Parts: sequence; structure tokens; C-alpha cells
Amino acid sequence: MQTTVEDTPATSHPGLVPADKSLFASLKNRDYFYLWIGMVGSAFAMNMQLIAQGWLVYEMTLSAVNLAWVTMAFTLPQVLFSLVGGVLADRLRKKPVIMSCQALNGAVTLAMAFVVISGNVTFWDFIWVGFLNGTLLALSMPARTAFIPEIVGEALMFNAMAFNTASWNLARILGPALAGFMIAMFAGGDTSSEYGVGLVYFVLSALYFVSSFTVLLMKHGGEPLHDGEKSPLHDIQDGIKYVIHSPIVGGLILLSIMPFLFGLPVNTLLPAFNIDVLAGGPEDLGILMAAMGIGAIAGSLTLAKLGDLRRKGFWLFASCIGWGVAVAMLGLTDTRFWAMLTVGVVGFSSALNMSMNRSLVQLEVSPAMRGRIMSIDMMSHGLMPLGLLPISIVAERVSVQAGLAVSGVLLAAITAGLWLVMKQVRRIDMGFEPVPLAVLTQPEIRPRA
Repeated sequence: MQTTVEDTPATSHPGLVPADKSLFASLKNRDYFYLWIGMVGSAFAMNMQLIAQGWLVYEMTLSAVNLAWVTMAFTLPQVLFSLVGGVLADRLRKKPVIMSCQALNGAVTLAMAFVVISGNVTFWDFIWVGFLNGTLLALSMPARTAFIPEIVGEALMFNAMAFNTASWNLARILGPALAGFMIAMFAGGDTSSEYGVGLVYFVLSALYFVSSFTVLLMKHGGEPLHDGEKSPLHDIQDGIKYVIHSPIVGGLILLSIMPFLFGLPVNTLLPAFNIDVLAGGPEDLGILMAAMGIGAIAGSLTLAKLGDLRRKGFWLFASCIGWGVAVAMLGLTDTRFWAMLTVGVVGFSSALNMSMNRSLVQLEVSPAMRGRIMSIDMMSHGLMPLGLLPISIVAERVSVQAGLAVSGVLLAAITAGLWLVMKQVRRIDMGFEPVPLAVLTQPEIRPRA
């Protein structure tokens, strides 16, 4: 496969930073724009589906435990099948993998829409639909993520991944509110109506089909860079060995796991903090969640603008420590203003850190291994309950504020300790090797093997 000059991001003389340093640089790439639009559609569909199914399941069963089972049906496949998705991303053309999974998601959701609107839906329908949705996500996400550097090039990776994170945060903020509004509107005020939820599922199905169609419009096929001579099991083993024996890639993945263990529990504890500490109602919780989302979008856009930032290894550690400090500070506050400010900082730091980390992993790993490494990264995030459980115990037995303070201090302290031992990670500069202008002026160039 060859890449023409038009498909490759230009670089400024003498080849140190991308020539296009505008905020929307990666979105100017036609193929990435279509991939990103599709991701926005699927992100909104998933976040809206969580609200629609949660709403109806609780109306049907009045059981919080059943809500947990439905959520687990969606998240469990991401742990079970992410590695399979990584093998598919490295062995097959990425475009058909992404497109077919999104189309299947649309078909499954469409079938669920007919079941719901017919009035014959049961609790187990949400279980099998959630399991299929989660499985298709696990099989397609490694391919979608590994596709990005092939499309935009290394110099725009940080910009592109920042927009990825921004789209997920935007869907996380607006998706639930949109779903709730649609349920109320379609049901004519009867929020327990299966008819209203069924119509929302038709909209979700349309969003999945649109996501599949936008991928169809892409020119890049995402050709496999892996020869596939070994068995799929050997491919998985090779991916795990690659992470273990690479100080930088393994270190980056470890750095991404720590925030999931001790940084993200704040999302789970925030409702309790709102009630126990701020004595707030639903509207106050909505304000706190909005403040966190706005901070996250700001963090993503900051990285999108500063893709050519030097000393990224340092800033990766700094943003993670800042994340921990902000969580700990939230545990020390008891006023609405300072709570909004600190959760905004949590959102900013987390988005900046997660986008930068995932970009650096993609740039440091061999292109033929990207799908499998991204699948390992995705699967490792399923370890979040291991951190949430002890933090929740502290919050229940002592106080929510104590739980948040312990969580933040642990994240900051562990990250500081990793700074001392991960010398190669902290020495990362730009994260990619700038391409000299003389190379880009050739009639055509080959992507790096």
C-alpha cells in the first residue's frame, strides 16, 4: 500500500512540528472526518441506550440489582472478547470490520425496538441485546482505534485522539438528557410507556446504521499489516509478550490502569457526595456532571491544539498527578462552588491524560501490533472494580469525603512512584519522529513499517 502526499499530513520546515497546527487539523482529513462522525453517532447511541434501557428496566422490575445485571451484560464482553477484536484488527481489513459491526449493532437494536414497542419485552431481552452490543463493541473498537494513525499520520495523532475523547464526553453529557427528553416526548408524559422507549430504540438503530454508512464512505481500507502466519492464539500471546517486554508500551498501559483504579471511582461516588455532603438534589448532580463534562471537553480540545507539545512524558505524569490531587481536593470541600471547580479540574485532567496516553501507545507500538495492543489496553480497563470496591468501603464506613480523599491521594502517590522507576516513559518527547520536508515533497512515500 502506498500513501500519496495528499493523504499525508504536511510538516513544517525543518520537519519538527506539523505545518497545520489548527484546532481542527485532523478533521480536515476526509477519511478521519467520516470515521469521527461515525464514532459520534455510535457514542450517542450507546449513551442514550444506557438511559433508555435503565429507565424501562427499573420501571418493569423496580430492582437496582437488575440494572447492574443489564450493565454487566454490556461490559463483560469487553473483557472477554477485546483480545479477539485485536487479532481481527491486525489480520483483517479494518474498514469492513468496523462497518459490519456497526451495521450488526443497528440490526440488533432495530430488533429490540420492535420487541419493546410491541409491549412484549422482558428483562432477559435487555440482557441478550446488551451482551451482543458489548461483544460487537469489543470486536470493533481495537480496529477503529488502530485505524486512526494509518489515516491521519503520526504528527496528527494527538489532535485526532483528542477529538475522539471529546466526542465521547459530548455524548456522555448530551446523550442521557436527549434520551430522557425523547422518552418523555414520545410517551406523551407517560414515562413508563414501552411505546416511548421503543421509539427511542428506533432512533438508536438509525444512529448505528449512520455510523456504519459513514465508514463506507472512507477511501482507506485499513489493510492488515500483520502476515497472519501464526494461529490467533499465538497472535494474542505475542501481543501480551510485546507489552511485557516493552518498558515504554507496558509502562504506558500501566499508567492508564492506575487512573481507572483510583481516578474514575469519583464518577460512581459523585451522587453520594452530592447528597451526603452538599445536600443537593437531582438538579445539583446534573450541574456537577455537566461541570465535569465541560472540563473534559476543554481538556480534549487543549490537547488537540497542543499536539506538537514537547516533553509529553512529563505532561503525562503531571496530568495524572493533577487528576489525583483534584479528586483528593474534592474530598476536602463541602461547598457547591468548590465542588464544581474541582470536578471541572478532574474532567480536564482526565481527558488530557487519557487522550495523550492512548496516542503515545499507538505511536510507540509497531503498526503490525496496534490492534492487539489497543485490545489489551481496552481489556485492562475492566479492572476498575478492583479499585472501586475498597474505595467504596471507605466511603461507606467512614465518609464519602474520606473515600474521595483516599482515592485521590493513592492515584497521585502511585503515579509519583511510577515517575521514579519509569525513566523511559518520562523521557518521551513528542511521541513521534518528525518527517523532514524533503521527504514529503517526494511524489509518493511509503508509510513506516
